[in-house]
Amino acid sequence: MSEETFLPGYRPCVGIMLLNRQGHVWVGRRSDAPTEAEGPGSWWQMPQGGIDEDEQPRVAVLRELMEETGIGAGSVEIIAEMPGWQYYDLPPSLQAKAWGGRYKGQRQKWFAARFTGTDSEVNIIPEPPHQIEFDQWRWAPIGEVEGLIVPFKRPVYAAVVKAFTPLAMPG
Repeated sequence: MSEETFLPGYRPCVGIMLLNRQGHVWVGRRSDAPTEAEGPGSWWQMPQGGIDEDEQPRVAVLRELMEETGIGAGSVEIIAEMPGWQYYDLPPSLQAKAWGGRYKGQRQKWFAARFTGTDSEVNIIPEPPHQIEFDQWRWAPIGEVEGLIVPFKRPVYAAVVKAFTPLAMPG
């Protein structure tokens, strides 16, 4: 991690806007499980996950992408990094449940990446000990992405969409 000053109480995390050749964004539907730390429901999101201790965000991006989508580093080119960190708070009812109650929310470093592989590489069934994050996936136009996420994360998604929209072009 860098020498930046961070707000206390936020779990460090990365997020990935994965863009295909048509400029669409990879989204997965969160498993609708009653034990879901961020709230059950039919929500879709881009891949994201925690940064391990002493792990650099760019390394975490590729690890999380593999864990959640099965897409390996050989089929991904990181094309942009959002400046700074995005923060969101969990609703109070979830703060005691999520991540053992250690965090009130997340701080996220967001990256855009171009997917250079084929859809057949996507595998949302993770290797143990990882838990399944998504029960479906699809490519969505960037204009749909903000409305797919659980409401308390929408301000972060709005900022990510605004930052990366110029990259969501076919080609």
